[in-house]
Amino acid sequence: MKEHGTKPVVGFIAGQTAPKGRTMGHAGAIIGGDDDTAAEAKMKIMAECGIHVVKSPATIGETMAKALKG
Repeated sequence: MKEHGTKPVVGFIAGQTAPKGRTMGHAGAIIGGDDDTAAEAKMKIMAECGIHVVKSPATIGETMAKALKG
């Protein structure tokens, strides 16, 4: 996406409500450091790649609509 993306992408990482320090399924696969949760680290990486990251699936549609207009 970062190098070859030409269309807007909206992403959501599930598992953001997992207790800090607890790995829950695949959400714990990437951890950026002691202060990051897996979800926070993944969201940061996605944003750095140009993906519009949302914190709730309820905002995916409106975020995509804004991205398409922008």
